[in-house]
Amino acid sequence: MKYSRRKFISTLGAGSTLLVLPSFTKLSGIFSDEKKLGIALIGLGNYSTRQLAPSLKETSFCYLSGIVTGTPEKAERWKAQYNIPEKNIYNYENFDKIADNKSIDIVYVVLPNSMHHEFVIRAAKAGKHVFCEKPMGISVKECEEMIGACKKAGVRLFVGYRLHSDPYHKAAMKFGNENGGVRYVESEFGFKIGDPHQWRLKKLLAGGGAMVDLGIYAIQAARYSVGNEPINVMAQEYKTDYQKFSEVDEAITWQMEFPGGPVSSSYTSYSSPANRFYINTETNWFELRPAFNYRGIKGSTDEGELNFPEINQQAAQMDAFSKYIIDNSESDADGEEGLLDLKVIEAIYKSVKTGTKVKV
Repeated sequence: MKYSRRKFISTLGAGSTLLVLPSFTKLSGIFSDEKKLGIALIGLGNYSTRQLAPSLKETSFCYLSGIVTGTPEKAERWKAQYNIPEKNIYNYENFDKIADNKSIDIVYVVLPNSMHHEFVIRAAKAGKHVFCEKPMGISVKECEEMIGACKKAGVRLFVGYRLHSDPYHKAAMKFGNENGGVRYVESEFGFKIGDPHQWRLKKLLAGGGAMVDLGIYAIQAARYSVGNEPINVMAQEYKTDYQKFSEVDEAITWQMEFPGGPVSSSYTSYSSPANRFYINTETNWFELRPAFNYRGIKGSTDEGELNFPEINQQAAQMDAFSKYIIDNSESDADGEEGLLDLKVIEAIYKSVKTGTKVKV
């Protein structure tokens, strides 16, 4: 059923749960009799420590059952803090023994980008479902191999696209369809990165710079708001600090063309703040600013402000993925989605290198 513009806005108004329930909030015991799935976090860096582990205290369909780390001190600290049994603690060398652990159903790969490929495949061979942080891999070839390994093992593969569970971004996914089709998109995400020695600035570990870390959000925004895949890209790279960004990209702008005429213009940077997502149709517009934060997203349209309840994106994402496994249902954030983004990223880097428009 097609909504009118006013019906669309009112449906998305304050207090609405249309875009949130049932998969994306805690459901107060509705599924209390179902077995929660056990997750082992592999890589206990900042994101696992500050976001994922605390969020697993709020989930309804999964829980923190194990950890994988190369640092014994971290293992002891996490064991005490989260009451993790000794038998559920692994390092990178004995990781494959996780295959024998029935209390771990899922491995969440939260490692530097270049390590995703190895550990997704090892987890699949161990018979575990896999959540993998974005970018899924550092090349299209890697992503294809990861998808193949999971299919061969009969396990599910999901990519950590947390915004697929956020109500503001779910509204963006609906907006074009409800308003006659998107014609133009602007998406930009950037910040000033700190420590010049961190792994994100090492190409061997990160595979790229701002583009693979932040630009992927802008790519996603354009793709899911248009509801189609880009056919051509044109990209330009800029550097202001050649020493700090000697191995990876500092800032990139790019334009994408979609079938039927929609176009997008995007920007990402490791040296300047940017955080906006704008869509227009022939008659209407939709904007999120800030657009890509963990919390505090704000949105409006030509008919007024959007006001959704704030959610824990990480908890919602992990619950959604776990529910897809429990129900054996389809997801819009699976390995195939991760592969599509890498196809765009490779085309963007090729355009930067050649100075030409590149077919995706």
